[in-house]
Amino acid sequence: MLDLATVDHLLTSTRSVRKRLDFTRPVERSVVERCIEIALQAPTGSNAQGWHFLVVTDPALRRGLADLYRKAFRLYLDTPGIRPTYDAHDPRAKQLPRVVDSATYLADHLHEAPVHVIPCIEGRVEQAGVLAQASVYGSILPAAWSFMLAARARGLGSAWTTLHLMYEGEAAALLGIPAGMTQTALLPTAYYTGSDFKPARRLPPRTQTHWDRWGTHR
Repeated sequence: MLDLATVDHLLTSTRSVRKRLDFTRPVERSVVERCIEIALQAPTGSNAQGWHFLVVTDPALRRGLADLYRKAFRLYLDTPGIRPTYDAHDPRAKQLPRVVDSATYLADHLHEAPVHVIPCIEGRVEQAGVLAQASVYGSILPAAWSFMLAARARGLGSAWTTLHLMYEGEAAALLGIPAGMTQTALLPTAYYTGSDFKPARRLPPRTQTHWDRWGTHR
């Protein structure tokens, strides 16, 4: 039987790591390859296995990706209505300044992360219905999350980012990604500093869980 305490700790302490990424320590290729090998055990719709992981370690390419990310991040900060807003009594309101601060740090230092991982999936579904979209994204996002979990178990931190997708075409041209391929995230990956991570403060499960009908909380 699995050690539930270990599994639960892994699942509840895999954070989006930004300020604690160690930009000075190289990440071994074999470790990244093993994490991807594990990730490819994730569910995939119709067993299509149309997933691809683009691992970027070249400093010039990482800098190019980071430039696109920073451009998108500035838009994110400066465009009204893009960032979420919360009522003053919402616990997320208190967390938001800290999140923005750490996100700004990552944007400024993204190029220094020794490994950038871009999970991709074959096909384009932006003009398709919700079923096709759910099927395609559902065939890559579980694998990307499995990569992050496998990395966390090996002392690596990563952060789920998507802002570079504002300039997906430019990123595709920079990295030679073929037409018909969908990029889904950018995961800066590095060993992390410090000891361990704690579970984050989240909204209560009871308020986010509905039984039988929407709005029924037990």
